[in-house]
Amino acid sequence: MIQQIKEYYSLEEFLNSSLQSHQVLDIDLSNAQIGVTGAQGLGSALANCTNLSDLTLSLGQIPYLPLKLGSSIGDLGASGLGSGLANCTNLSNLTLNLKCNQIGDQGLSGLGSGLANCTNLQNMILLLQYNTIGDQGASVLGSALANYSNLSNLTLDLGHNQKIGDQGLSGLGSGLANCTNLQNLKLFLDYNKIGYEGASGLGSALANCTNLSNLALYLDYNQILDQGLSGLGSGLANCTNLSNLALDLCSNKIGDQGASSLGFSLVNFTNLSNLTLNLRWNQIGDEGASSLGFALANCTNLSNLTLDLTANNQINKSQQLKVKSKCFKLKRLVFLKINFQ
Repeated sequence: MIQQIKEYYSLEEFLNSSLQSHQVLDIDLSNAQIGVTGAQGLGSALANCTNLSDLTLSLGQIPYLPLKLGSSIGDLGASGLGSGLANCTNLSNLTLNLKCNQIGDQGLSGLGSGLANCTNLQNMILLLQYNTIGDQGASVLGSALANYSNLSNLTLDLGHNQKIGDQGLSGLGSGLANCTNLQNLKLFLDYNKIGYEGASGLGSALANCTNLSNLALYLDYNQILDQGLSGLGSGLANCTNLSNLALDLCSNKIGDQGASSLGFSLVNFTNLSNLTLNLRWNQIGDEGASSLGFALANCTNLSNLTLDLTANNQINKSQQLKVKSKCFKLKRLVFLKINFQ
């Protein structure tokens, strides 16, 4: 039986509803700017929604616009939401949009501690970009993820937090390593402080996720270097069931060695149908481009390929033509886009 979705655009209206009767909820308060007190009240109400199976909660604000004083939920509001969600143990589908809410480590730790109780989750979307989350918060969130053995679809956006480094990504990765039933993963970590150790650790974690068929990793504008891409690629080589892969590694100081290591990993993806590689603004030259071309030529099931090598070390025209020629020989290819400049 399909449950009726209850939609709320007013905090007061939701607080006055029959809380225990809710099973499928869509609460959109993104324009309400409920602040800390509102978020705490919302969390207290959610604690009574013990029959909830599906929740979509939108409290996100618009980045780059001046925030009204008191409009963000902050650490105390995020912790209040976590306390409430800890009671929602029947949740199987959860979407939380908390972007641009001045949430730091303390807030995400409180939210993560509550989410750790939601062990029946199968599908989860967490939008936490444009906050001030660092290593501690990311690690606590990883501890929560470690409980989600039934999770099959995950979108996690921690981009533009500016503070997450190797230690935080290590904690996050430890949790992801337990999500062995993941089939679809989108992970946004752009504009943080991730180095080669963090990227390598993420690769080791994802090596356990052998059921992945769709993977999108956004690590642009970090500092993973050649060593990081080598470690990441080595781990991903275990994900042989991948059919769709998108890697955004823009501006990470990756050179020929890193590109070659990625190429060696790509050869393992024999089921790959769609591939997007963004490697612009790195330090890849002829050797790295050649290795990538050789690897792509062996991905014989590719039907869609996008490769961006714009603004790297000068890759000569001859090498550019060789890479394109190898890709053109892929018999199943229906779409090809390669940029060198």
